[in-house]
Amino acid sequence: MAEGLDLLELGEDGLYFDEPCLQEVEALIAQAAHDYGHVTAEQYLLRAYFLAPEQLSVLVALYRYYFYQHRMEDALIVAERALDVTARRLNLVGGWRSIGHVALGEAVMRSMGLLRFHLLALKGSAVILLRLGRLDEARLRLAKIAEIDERDVLAVAPLLAVIATRQAQETEEVSL
Repeated sequence: MAEGLDLLELGEDGLYFDEPCLQEVEALIAQAAHDYGHVTAEQYLLRAYFLAPEQLSVLVALYRYYFYQHRMEDALIVAERALDVTARRLNLVGGWRSIGHVALGEAVMRSMGLLRFHLLALKGSAVILLRLGRLDEARLRLAKIAEIDERDVLAVAPLLAVIATRQAQETEEVSL
């Protein structure tokens, strides 16, 4: 589908952490990093989220916090929020499911860096779904990325292979 589309190309719009951010929000993220491992870290991140709920730096910090704390359900909520925010910015009316030829081209024209972020958030959500044992949901998300990323720059093929192996094993166990 994305012949000629280079998902390593970020375009001229920069990365998510280049977005302007309130000083208070930056300070809260820094304080959360400093306090990592203490209960206060989450409180700082949630305060940053309440101040800037669509700031991608905040969503990434919150996602990482929950992911590394092995709080997969919470990390999935944040990943879904990041997908919603980026889909809206890219004008993907139906979210990641709506990415076809036309929507992909339009998203690239809006922001290649943001599109790449969106696809990486989609991959991150699929990884969480894998960890939660929700293989069919993970496969759908990874298959959408594979459809777009024909050269597998985002490396979803190995994850799809893991899902296929697990599902084959489950089928085999059921038939025994």
